Amino acid sequence: MKQIGILGFGVVGSGVAEVLKINANGIANRCGESIRVKSILDIRDFSGHPLSKLFTKNFNDIVNDHDIAVVVEAMGGSHPAYDFTKAALQAGKSVVTSNKEVVAKLGQELTAIAKKNGVHYLFEASVGGGIPVIRPIGTCLAANEIRSVTGIVNGTTNYILTEMFEMGRNFEEALADAMDKGYAEKNPSADVDGIDACRKICILSDIIFGYNVSPEEVKPEGIRSIRERDVQAAEKAGYSIKLLARAEKCPDGGLYILVCPFFVNHDNMLAGIRGVFNGILVDGNATDEVLFYGKGAGKMPTASAMVADVINIVNGRAFTYSWTRPPISVVKNNAERSSAFYLSVEGEQREAFFAAMGGKDKIFYDHMLDFISDIMPEKEADKIMAAFPGVTIHQKLRVLG
Repeated sequence: MKQIGILGFGVVGSGVAEVLKINANGIANRCGESIRVKSILDIRDFSGHPLSKLFTKNFNDIVNDHDIAVVVEAMGGSHPAYDFTKAALQAGKSVVTSNKEVVAKLGQELTAIAKKNGVHYLFEASVGGGIPVIRPIGTCLAANEIRSVTGIVNGTTNYILTEMFEMGRNFEEALADAMDKGYAEKNPSADVDGIDACRKICILSDIIFGYNVSPEEVKPEGIRSIRERDVQAAEKAGYSIKLLARAEKCPDGGLYILVCPFFVNHDNMLAGIRGVFNGILVDGNATDEVLFYGKGAGKMPTASAMVADVINIVNGRAFTYSWTRPPISVVKNNAERSSAFYLSVEGEQREAFFAAMGGKDKIFYDHMLDFISDIMPEKEADKIMAAFPGVTIHQKLRVLG
């Protein structure tokens, strides 16, 4: 029997205990032995809970317990999650987590500590919730040179945008609905401003390209600026609007990393992903595009991924990741990146601006002009915009090529 400790008994932590209970027989068959929760750390009172005898308010009860082989960190936030994780690894215990904030910022350090102490630091659930993506990228796609990874990795924003398209709601109405359904937090900034997606694309970039990319090197753009008119223009032109997290490898080894709303052509596999679902599209030079799809969050999907990491540790199949921080940043200035752009503009010079941007078809033409530009470096597009001070730019979105 292998025994584990759980740090934090909120939605995810309680889900881990539930998955271990309801799937106990199957898990034991896969591991050759059973897995049991021995201790749970939480400062709240769980005196009436069926597992009440397992609770402790003292982390030392877990880190100093030689019977506990794996610690499941389900606390969230940087501290004390990072401090407890580091202490557990140094004590010779493997750690499994869904904490994208800690993994994105400090994963390199914690992975190195795990390796030094002969244990594992696994984080499948930190990206895509219950969708198996990190391990398959590191194993099943290992023969590929990955050219890019593009993902809808935040279910809250995808739900909001789906509601705007399918129900005709504006952003504020769709956000309120997401809050009512529990998809969005009271403070939704991490989701709607792209912070959550930024952390996740940094983790994916680390795993795929072997670099340690800090979220501080990426400037996320959220979806607060998306208007009803933008939605209508996208539908008319044959596009969806999706908040995408994307990393592209350049010939010189650098990376373009973007977190922003894109116009996505209906022919693209990501365009039809609806509601709270996530989709991660990996483009390899041998496989071409491979799509990972499923529920990206929630109690049981996230717990499923975390328990799977525990199982892989117990049965000796854990995959160890490592990455390095180059002497200079590999994250390139997105102004150098080429793209087509969706633009919504107003002003007497809009026709001249349309021509200068290489516009071909006018989506809407009333008091404003909406169109998709030619493909050009973003710095060139910005230069053209600056040359038309009499034109007001109401919206500028990148088009996924």
